[in-house]
Amino acid sequence: MALAQHELLLFAAAFFALGLLDELAVDMLYLWLKVTGRARTGTVPAEMEVATDLSGPAAVFIPAWQEDAVIGLTLAHAVSSWRHDDLAIFVGCYRNDPATLAKVEECAAKDGRIVPVIVDADGPTSKAHCLNVLWSALRERETATGRPAHMVVLHDAEDMVDPAELTVLDRAVRDADFVQLPVLALPLASARWIGGHYSDEFAESHAKTMVVRNAIGASVPGAGVGSAIGRAALERLADTNGGAPFAEDSLTEDYELGQRIAAQGGTGRFLRVRTESGRLVATRAYFPERLDAAVRQKTRWTHGIALQGWDRLGWQGRLVSRWMMLRDRKGPLAAALLALGYVLVGTTIIAQTLAYFDVLPPLQLTPVLKFLLLANLAGLLWRCILRGVFTANEYGWREGFRAIPRVVLTNMIAIISGWRAMRAYMAALGGAPIVWEKTEHAAHPTQDAKLSVR
Repeated sequence: MALAQHELLLFAAAFFALGLLDELAVDMLYLWLKVTGRARTGTVPAEMEVATDLSGPAAVFIPAWQEDAVIGLTLAHAVSSWRHDDLAIFVGCYRNDPATLAKVEECAAKDGRIVPVIVDADGPTSKAHCLNVLWSALRERETATGRPAHMVVLHDAEDMVDPAELTVLDRAVRDADFVQLPVLALPLASARWIGGHYSDEFAESHAKTMVVRNAIGASVPGAGVGSAIGRAALERLADTNGGAPFAEDSLTEDYELGQRIAAQGGTGRFLRVRTESGRLVATRAYFPERLDAAVRQKTRWTHGIALQGWDRLGWQGRLVSRWMMLRDRKGPLAAALLALGYVLVGTTIIAQTLAYFDVLPPLQLTPVLKFLLLANLAGLLWRCILRGVFTANEYGWREGFRAIPRVVLTNMIAIISGWRAMRAYMAALGGAPIVWEKTEHAAHPTQDAKLSVR
């Protein structure tokens, strides 16, 4: 038993050390970019915040299935924030979801820029299928008007868009085929722990990791919201996929979008800018506040990105892109190691307690294992501090402090969702269909009187 305990500790400590070195490499690159000024967040001039001119017609795609609780609030805020005339907001609704369709049609009656599109199939199909229906609706509108859209922007039914977003994306997509803005997962007062762990993850990922990816020239994955795609890039995707630019057989078609554009030689960009008042131009949204909903969502992400993505995308691009793909796909392995790590912590505490009472001999650690365990401890402290700093930068010092103990909860969710993702992947290999296992939404950021992006 002592030998098994020692060998498992050595195995886990070695792999955790490798993971920490990987994270440290990204941290050091980010610090270098900050020192050299290449990671500086840009500033949006005041005139761009109120500009209403675009380079050409723009389309926004919003797929919606059973979103009657939030879609009206999303559309009302979007049309009041975006004063651009050359804009059409296509909202995909299903024929067997009359409640959502009624909300969308009510909003469309007040603003002609909203275009309800009925999916001629019982929902839910898949998010990508709904997006492809919206693509067809856009093509029909272009044929009728003779004016093709120069960019398509993706959003979800629960998003709180930024007033400066369209103008910023319009300028950026002139020089890139795909542009991704940050996402701010807003902390709910009623869900400081489950919902709050999303705030921590996005705060660090979209302030550090994505900045590094962009700077080193790695492919930029899509987040599914706040994403702008140039028309030529969408046409190329459609031409290679039977006329449908969005991959209907993928669980994470948004993540794949940026990767597929890069594989075709297109350029991707992660754009992080603030207004002169200091507001980050980003998509704001509430994320799941219940454990089961968070696990279900994270399962889909892990299954789609780490497992299905490996099958569908393989390993492509430059070395830095492959490095980032490896990071994207380490979820299942990381979940297994985390589970092993927590088990070993528990058994080690029990073993040392028994040794204290002379029931078992004390665990003898070799110098190598001692070094690895100390390195892991130092790395864990460093990771917790960084997580707290990035969270505090976006949400204040209270959330920054909460982010540190939330690391444990984040790990627990990763372990459960990693296990469920493996089971779902094996089921998919056996022929199980791909379905839209969407997250339910009840609250919307516009309902918070203290929150404003004006």
